[in-house]
Amino acid sequence: MTISRRKFIKGIALTSIATACFSSIESFSAMNNETRKLKAKNGMVILFQGDSITDGNWGRNLDPNHIMGHGYAYSIASCLGADFPEKKLKFHNRGISGNKIIDLASRWQSDTLDLKPDLLSILVGVNDSSSVVLNWEPIISVEKYEAEFSSLLQKTREVFPNIVLVLCEPFILKVGKVAENWDAYHSDMVKRQAVVRKIATQFNAVFVGFQEVFNKACKKASADYWIWDGVHPTVAGHELLAREWLKQVERKISFKIANN
Repeated sequence: MTISRRKFIKGIALTSIATACFSSIESFSAMNNETRKLKAKNGMVILFQGDSITDGNWGRNLDPNHIMGHGYAYSIASCLGADFPEKKLKFHNRGISGNKIIDLASRWQSDTLDLKPDLLSILVGVNDSSSVVLNWEPIISVEKYEAEFSSLLQKTREVFPNIVLVLCEPFILKVGKVAENWDAYHSDMVKRQAVVRKIATQFNAVFVGFQEVFNKACKKASADYWIWDGVHPTVAGHELLAREWLKQVERKISFKIANN
């Protein structure tokens, strides 16, 4: 039986690993030499950055009915916002359709640093991969992807030393144009996925591995049920992203309600 998002989150709370979330930079307490837990602060700013998968047609004005778009970022924000209203969490979506890593770099000051995020979640890479596979200029090699990505994270850490970074793995499924160029896409994508995992370790970031989530989901339903064109998730696919994001974030960061 499919688990609802709300039941999923409440289930996490019962495990005593902390409820569904994450924390910010208000306080650090070491559990051991490798693990630090953070306590969420009121007004914590959570920013989602990336390409069309994150974009989700988010509203380019202050209309709160559309401001987060219709994808996984919306699902995460709606769940956390509803479960922890006393924290007055602030969510921003700055994903832009068609963006590659160099496009993020060109708008990093205004769309990332100026928003002063406490937690920054990034999902980017499929357009970079398409540039190689489909010869879309400018072509972003795996090496350039890694260099640009690392540079952005370094700049961000210099400004916000205690920021929580969440790096999401780009993903594909064998559908549509991706299926037509599967060998090339798969060969390139696995390299970019390895890059994201690598730099997540280097920057002590939360790594969210999406590819395996979709691979497993395809045992229950066809690939196009989850990702209709090989790149963009369906409604059900976005829910998988949201659940995995929450699952991985709460493993490394605890969240406690004040006076609880």
